[in-house]
Amino acid sequence: MTREAVAAQQASLLQALLADGPTPAGFDADRIRVQARALLAKRGRITRNLRPDLADELGDRFGPLFAEYALGHPKRDDTRARQDADNFGAWLVSNNHLVAPRRPWWRPRR
Repeated sequence: MTREAVAAQQASLLQALLADGPTPAGFDADRIRVQARALLAKRGRITRNLRPDLADELGDRFGPLFAEYALGHPKRDDTRARQDADNFGAWLVSNNHLVAPRRPWWRPRR
């Protein structure tokens, strides 16, 4: 098997696990689905811990909205968890799920 073929199979597996892609040949669809849900839940917990303000404001909507965001925006290897959480916040605002926070009228000294 060539390096390119292995890379393509890996990409297909990642797509199935992180972005609701089809199950690649040779993998059990039920196991992939279970693992994908576990990875999504873990990413959601991390985001909830890093941005409790979002979780508090969204309440019960946090889980479904995070799933919608995460499936459309798979985390890349160069994106850190805090940046991912902030990207989720920006996505919420841009999709009218939250109102953009107001800036304070004062600026702290530097």
